[in-house]
Amino acid sequence: MRLLSFLNDIENALLAESPIVEGGAWESTRMVNFHSHLARLSLKARPAAELPVTGGTIFLQSFALADGSLCLKATLNWKDSDAQPVIPVYAIPSLNWKLAASRIASAFLEGPTSASITTLQSETETHLEPLMAVGS
Repeated sequence: MRLLSFLNDIENALLAESPIVEGGAWESTRMVNFHSHLARLSLKARPAAELPVTGGTIFLQSFALADGSLCLKATLNWKDSDAQPVIPVYAIPSLNWKLAASRIASAFLEGPTSASITTLQSETETHLEPLMAVGS
């Protein structure tokens, strides 16, 4: 699967799952860097569209795994949210690429959830010891 083709499938799935609005529910901008195997789809909801999500970005990264198989990583980001869930897509023979793109589009449309927000505690909240001190 080519990176741009998969990005196009995600955008088509977003349009299919969004309400019908004249001119489309989303304003979108694409950026693709074929040399770095990266793609970005920036989305902004049109004012007439009544969507639970007002905008955000879907980042795609394509890379080869150690066994030589292809993997795509989709990172979702929403406007005014710190949530950045990652959805991996492994190129296996039985993979339905359109269905995988639809899953990513659905996850984006659901918006950030508490399960997808990862927060790290600061060092002041958790006492961290150097590894050397723990091992001796």
